[in-house]
Amino acid sequence: MASPTAPHQQTNLPTRTATNTTDPDDAIPDEDSSETTKLFNERLQAWKHACGYLEDYITATEKMHHAHQKEYERVLKTVSNPLKEGHHFDQTLGGIAGLFDNIRSNTQGMATSHGETAKTLKGSILPIFERLHTEIKNKTKELTKGAGKGAKAVDKARNTSQKHIELLGQHTAAFDSSSGAVKSHEDPYILQRQVYHRLSKQVLEENNNRDDMLSVQSHFAQFEAHVVSTFQNGLAQFNSIMQNQTEQTRNSYGDMIGVAQRITPDFEWNGFVKRNQHLLIDPNAPKRAVEQIGFANQDHRATQPLIAGSLERKGKLMKSYSTSFYAVTPSRYLHEFKTDDDFAKDPHPENSLYLPDCMIGAVDGVKFNVKGKDTSKGLMSKMSMGHEYHFRAHTPQDAQKWHDIIASQVGQATNETPTSPTGSAASPTGSVGEEGAYQSFHQGETGTTGTTAAPMTASEKDGLSSSAEPSTASPTTTTQVPEKDVAGASQGVYTADKA
Repeated sequence: MASPTAPHQQTNLPTRTATNTTDPDDAIPDEDSSETTKLFNERLQAWKHACGYLEDYITATEKMHHAHQKEYERVLKTVSNPLKEGHHFDQTLGGIAGLFDNIRSNTQGMATSHGETAKTLKGSILPIFERLHTEIKNKTKELTKGAGKGAKAVDKARNTSQKHIELLGQHTAAFDSSSGAVKSHEDPYILQRQVYHRLSKQVLEENNNRDDMLSVQSHFAQFEAHVVSTFQNGLAQFNSIMQNQTEQTRNSYGDMIGVAQRITPDFEWNGFVKRNQHLLIDPNAPKRAVEQIGFANQDHRATQPLIAGSLERKGKLMKSYSTSFYAVTPSRYLHEFKTDDDFAKDPHPENSLYLPDCMIGAVDGVKFNVKGKDTSKGLMSKMSMGHEYHFRAHTPQDAQKWHDIIASQVGQATNETPTSPTGSAASPTGSVGEEGAYQSFHQGETGTTGTTAAPMTASEKDGLSSSAEPSTASPTTTTQVPEKDVAGASQGVYTADKA
């Protein structure tokens, strides 16, 4: 059952208390949606450079076998600089950073090499790390096209929501400053529902991006284990080739592979997670929901309908009743919507009646009529014709509630059923005047023809139109109009007094 809602009453919409820190329930979170993507992209760059270091190392070693002692110095230079993005690696012993420290120390001790192994190094060992380098590059492209694109979509959706929230703020302020006189499409009630629609799209993009990042995050450990395993495999083969060299060279490379193999697949990952726990996504954290979001002017009195609920309205052509969602807003509009769902479709009214320009009849059981002009089409509304809307509530009590609230906002209320005009009611030019038009308010519904109506008083005609043709005034009479067997037709008696 629909019930009127005063503007100052609170609704069941979510509310929250402002804090000095970013809250996950803010409409527009104060965070960079691409921050996690950038973190993973930087980590891939670190692994790529680490792999590049090994490629350079193998290449230089191959050359070293041709130049002996001098080439070892060149080999050392390839790993003498600290790792790029080195802060991504654990600086303690047992990790990738420790591995490169070990490589540098053992390379320094190598004095001679065998040139006959150069061809084997170039044809067997180097391609392993080149393929790994390509895999890391492809992983970077996959991250950029997938999660990176999702982060841009989140930013775009947030910008759209922010603009509409600001638009709501502008028109709620205009509502206060203009005593509620706003245009139909600028009604804060409609703008608030449109904010919810855009927040729904925003949250969908945020949750999709979150799922994508969680998927990337969960697969990163496996990928890094593969990278470490490839490092180990390549270095192991490299060690096998070098076994025929001198004892010092063999011992140096054996130490290198020993350090590499002692790195557990999840050693670097666990350290990375521990160091960047504040930036990584918590997979156990709940997803965002529109119902838990608060935003500016969410509970402004202009956004709270005086009454809202479902009514049945008779169609203009088919004359059958259909159910829609209606709301009377503090801006004095009666809006018609197909549904009260703010999320499935952007809520734009099917019809909007500006009640101060409308006229309402009396309640007849569960039925009542409102006569006015639809203003929901913008500038085209000025060219549209007025129409009598026939409503039917679910119960007489509902009908009375709707009628009372609408009657308090309309420009005119009647309790009399006007009759059709006679020939004397016509204007001097031969056309029906304003009085004849007003008296035929319910003629199409009741089917009454040939009934002579009492002339209207001067005050009644002034309330309808200042341009109406004058006629002889006489006391207002009450005419009982026969009821027709048509769903939604006006019944009972109406009086032609102004509200």
